[in-house]
Amino acid sequence: MKRKTDDIEKQLRQAILDSKLTRYRICKEAGLSESQLSYFVHQQRSLTLPAAAKVAKVLGLRLTKGKGGT
Repeated sequence: MKRKTDDIEKQLRQAILDSKLTRYRICKEAGLSESQLSYFVHQQRSLTLPAAAKVAKVLGLRLTKGKGGT
């Protein structure tokens, strides 16, 4: 069964890859280490919700509860 967080992670990962910002800049503005973001982008680790929210903010995104969420 697919976890709901899988979709969020996939969307955030794609937003990072599509961003015109460098990963270095995303890290610095979000207060994350480069290795933390690299592990996430390469699907080796997840981000905590607070870390994901910081990355989303840097990218101009908002994490919201979608249709059908609990």
